[in-house]
Amino acid sequence: MSTKYLLGIDNGGTVAKAALFTGDGREVATASSKTEAITPCPGWVEFDMDRLWQATAASVRQVIEKSGVSAREVAAVACTGHGNGLYLVDAEGNPVRRAIFSADCRARAYVERWTAEGVDRAVREKTMQALWPGQPNAILAWIADHEPEVLGKTRWALMCKDFIRSRLTGEVWGELTDMSGTSLLDVNTGQYDLAVLEAFGIAGLREKLPPLRLSADLCGAVTAAAAEETGLVAGTPVAGGMFDIDACALSSALTDESQLGMTLGTWGINQYVSRTPVVHEVFMTSRYCVPGHYLMLEGSATSASNLEWFLGQWFPEEVQAARGQGQSRYELVNHWVLQSDPARSGLLFFPFLYGSNTAPDASACLVGMTARHGRGDVARAVYEGVVFGHRTHWDRLLKVRSMPQRIRASGGAARSDVWVQIVADVFQVPVEVPEGTELGALGAAMCAAVAVGIHADYRAACEAMVRLSRRFLPDPDLAELYRSKYTRYQRFLEAMEPAWKDLV
Repeated sequence: MSTKYLLGIDNGGTVAKAALFTGDGREVATASSKTEAITPCPGWVEFDMDRLWQATAASVRQVIEKSGVSAREVAAVACTGHGNGLYLVDAEGNPVRRAIFSADCRARAYVERWTAEGVDRAVREKTMQALWPGQPNAILAWIADHEPEVLGKTRWALMCKDFIRSRLTGEVWGELTDMSGTSLLDVNTGQYDLAVLEAFGIAGLREKLPPLRLSADLCGAVTAAAAEETGLVAGTPVAGGMFDIDACALSSALTDESQLGMTLGTWGINQYVSRTPVVHEVFMTSRYCVPGHYLMLEGSATSASNLEWFLGQWFPEEVQAARGQGQSRYELVNHWVLQSDPARSGLLFFPFLYGSNTAPDASACLVGMTARHGRGDVARAVYEGVVFGHRTHWDRLLKVRSMPQRIRASGGAARSDVWVQIVADVFQVPVEVPEGTELGALGAAMCAAVAVGIHADYRAACEAMVRLSRRFLPDPDLAELYRSKYTRYQRFLEAMEPAWKDLV
């Protein structure tokens, strides 16, 4: 095995992360820097692009310093990051406005109008995905109407990780997995489609869409300026990288239909790969990094971020005390949950603090609270409600495919054995957790390994670089209990749907 190292960079919604790996996937060091979201208006979410780059560069410097590895031993770099949103730059690669994050809702009226006019149905055979306000098609339409002077300065419309790569290399490219999730191209052909752009009224912006490359294509090398900021060596190869959903799927070794990938993080992602795309029945179909394969996804912002709010609002002192004792927040909550009997708690939690996978105006709530319930019952309800949110997406995927043989779990909540066991018990399928703390960055590093020939292809990279840390078997004695709880969860959702708007 090569003694060279591989650097993966992962830009999510709140943190810029970097991780260094060996050629066989061993995690050598990780580092992260906070990125601050800016909310100038209700429903708007933006990032300062220069600060985002500075946070990324700081993470790279830190990970090299922590690892004790010479930067000259880094064989290649690749980036991943959140999909959609919009990062606009001028001809020199400089930002022309703040980035608009994928959770931004300013363009909701455009999506509603396109849906009412049947535009979504007209383009679906090509785009293979639902429309939503955080996609660049909707954001570009909004900017054209409200900030035309910004488009006048814009040369390129980029995704997050493509912007970071451009800062590393000085070259501008779009990358297929990311761009295939934007409703800007024909997923069948993997090319931008003028008819699709015309349907959204943005055909005149075609020239601002960057040329496309594949994930494992080499897309330049670290420049002298980027080397000075990051601590990398000028000339280090940089691969195309990939959409973060692809990175998590790849680092979970999803290369065939036998598995379902589940990410329990800011978003709840449920996905599988296939050679056959699903056009109409799922939230999003995009091109997978493995050539000839597609990635089918159901997801929403209804996952583990609900726990972060719960702890931050109600138990900050306990969390701080646990941290001081070297205990993670998951260990703290696990202790509470295990004090609660799943057969007696009876509480239902709807995990809609940051979005919904049901009615658009749905909000989070606890149902069934009585004086006998304690902290452990509420914590269990949060755990179970998040899993039921994933189960809602799972049920949609099962309309187009068979039951998977196993689930590969990733994301922050996958660090909680108690939470992952609830996943296994609710789904009645074995759940496996890949080794490592930064699986998105690992997926990017695997891409870098293929780009420079350390591994011949993605399957070889999976065999060499992915290993499992834990496996959870479902408890058949809990199958009926959780089936009944989930049925009750669905029944209350249906009953609440006409009333959600009254709570807005």
